[in-house]
Amino acid sequence: MPVFEYKGLDKSGRNKRGTIDADNSRTAKARLKKDGIYVIELKDKTRSARKSKSKTNQTKGVSVQDLSMMTRQLATLLRANIPLVDTLTAVAEQVENPMLSEVMSSVKNDVNEGSSMYKSLTKYPKIFDTIYLSMVEAGEMSGTLDKILIRLAEFKEAQAKLNAKVKSAMIYPILMFFFTMILLGILFIFVIPKITAVFDSTPELTLPWYTIMVINFSGILVNYWYLIIGGIFLIVFLYRAWKGTPNGRAQYDRLILKLPVVGKLARMIAVSRFTRTLSTLLTGGVPMLNSMSIVRNVVDNALLAQAIDNARDNISEGESIAGPLKKSGQFPPLVIHMINIGEKTGDLENMLTQVSDSYDFQVENAVDGLTSLLEPIMIIVMGCVIGIIVFAIMVPMFELSSLGG
Repeated sequence: MPVFEYKGLDKSGRNKRGTIDADNSRTAKARLKKDGIYVIELKDKTRSARKSKSKTNQTKGVSVQDLSMMTRQLATLLRANIPLVDTLTAVAEQVENPMLSEVMSSVKNDVNEGSSMYKSLTKYPKIFDTIYLSMVEAGEMSGTLDKILIRLAEFKEAQAKLNAKVKSAMIYPILMFFFTMILLGILFIFVIPKITAVFDSTPELTLPWYTIMVINFSGILVNYWYLIIGGIFLIVFLYRAWKGTPNGRAQYDRLILKLPVVGKLARMIAVSRFTRTLSTLLTGGVPMLNSMSIVRNVVDNALLAQAIDNARDNISEGESIAGPLKKSGQFPPLVIHMINIGEKTGDLENMLTQVSDSYDFQVENAVDGLTSLLEPIMIIVMGCVIGIIVFAIMVPMFELSSLGG
């Protein structure tokens, strides 16, 4: 129960201050008035403590799994006709994530004081994104919050599954790349300079051109490592600055989509996000124009976002979605065809769900294929690079041993 700190005056005009337990501020004021205290100032001590603690912990975030589980619990309790305040109280006590538990306790207190759940959730934008907030608002307005929350939980779970699949596919190549860089660094910085000293002590030894290249590259790393690191940081900074501009982002997204294998995969992921998110929002009762404004940010691609903006403008003028999406040339024909059928039959949400399911399946297959292709390529490349270095060093070593003989 919240603890309130109060300042006030008693019947004789003397100052009074202290704390009182109450469900909300109105109850606290009523109890103090009954005790003959006129309240001048009333602060929720519990909420202040939670806010200060939440500010320090909010950067840690809440996982999608925790959020979807909490959302399912809310929906289950609401379906059982349990009042919203009691539902929020139960969920706040059951949630294992400490930060999410604090947030839901704060939401419960806000709702108990007459605020809507949607307005209370807007205080935590790092946990509840625009999609979540829009659907909760639509659910509260339509009286179907339980159904909306179930749909939200399913959406978050599907989104997490797709993201996890893509991330797990990239772990092996990234680890292989860093392992190769560390191994090459050890060879060039520590091993090759020592061997070079042996070669320098034998003037009659003639080194082949590829050995000279390896030795020179090692010398550059040893002598100018600070310039190399500074150059890398400068390139990264310039790249981020360029990508942060509208033109730079558009050029980057255009380049990504044109890449042979990665481009196709990026387009499929963007289309899957677009169709599933739009279907979820429309099913949740969010108006079409609002849904299109939200979903443009989900695709994470400037070219596709521009096509969605054009489609939104068409909708505001009474036209269809499929037309401008087709004109953009950024969406596959299957997606355009299914959206067109959905608009004509009035079953757009179902068609979008079918498209997203299909593309999720294609993304999983493409990721599996890409992973199985990258693994042997990384091994071959790493083996070839290290083999060339070893060969460049061993050939003069054999020649040196023959001279010594």
